[in-house]
Amino acid sequence: MNNCRNCKESIDVNWDYCPTCGRPTKLRRIDKHYFIQELADFFSANKGMVYTVKNVLLRPAESVKQFLTEERYRFVKPVTFLFISSLIYGIVIQIFNITITDYYQQADPTPALELVSNWIFEYPGYLNIVVGLLWALFLKMFFRKVDYNLFEILVLLCFVLGITTLFSSVMAIIERVADNVNIMFLSFGIGMIYPIWAIGQFLDRKKVSSYVKAFLSYLVTTLFLGFLMIVVVIIETVIKHL
Repeated sequence: MNNCRNCKESIDVNWDYCPTCGRPTKLRRIDKHYFIQELADFFSANKGMVYTVKNVLLRPAESVKQFLTEERYRFVKPVTFLFISSLIYGIVIQIFNITITDYYQQADPTPALELVSNWIFEYPGYLNIVVGLLWALFLKMFFRKVDYNLFEILVLLCFVLGITTLFSSVMAIIERVADNVNIMFLSFGIGMIYPIWAIGQFLDRKKVSSYVKAFLSYLVTTLFLGFLMIVVVIIETVIKHL
């Protein structure tokens, strides 16, 4: 008898799996078959990423509804998709040395802008999650009669914010490659227009009020985040002067 490496329960030496935790009793030796499987998993994951980006970008409402009610295997999971998109954005701004001044065109940013810089440029994934949670709460308030619960709306926002983050990455690359042609304002425009369109399509594409409510939820979320940022800056300033 041996002990399972994972749960420490006693197992027979002839068993392939632990009956308690289900872990293999022996690790498979790393050989060419292992690497072939690793490559297959890599290309399978990338295929899912391409499928997710293409469908959520072109058919956000239909794609998210398909994920929620029909078939999830072909899509990258929403939170994973958002973090991958944020990771790509973080890599892009590091490689191309993009700073907060590239967005605000000023050499000496205010403490509030420095705070934004820390969150956007150092922790884009966490910032997107915070934005998604707040936006989902406000959307649920504006669309109280819809059948979707808070977490299903959050799934929608994870996909939508992931797409806008990838678009910002592409715009940042184009701006640097095109000899610093200032097109980053497009990121802000698309970052507002695309989510509002996608949300309106998802919740009720036939009603103009859906797009109006989507815009209002975006506005309230932005103002609320700005308010939180100001509060943090005030607290930080007070602490420094104590």
